[in-house]
Amino acid sequence: MKSVTININTIEDVKQFVNQVTKCNYDVDIVSGRYAVDAKSIMGIFSLDLSKPLELRVHSDDCDEFLAAIDNYIVK
Repeated sequence: MKSVTININTIEDVKQFVNQVTKCNYDVDIVSGRYAVDAKSIMGIFSLDLSKPLELRVHSDDCDEFLAAIDNYIVK
């Protein structure tokens, strides 16, 4: 499992992010405080506080291509 911090600020960001995540054949979760949602769920993401950085948990060790695709959302 790999974990990175991401920022998703706008509705358009959420739509584009979910489009990238749905291409994965492994589980991806977003954690905000005590809440964890499926990153493939638009409604789940909108239930989180998007004004704060979020933790993205990728349940795969072979996810470098996915992380490169979402690089503009990753907090560096």
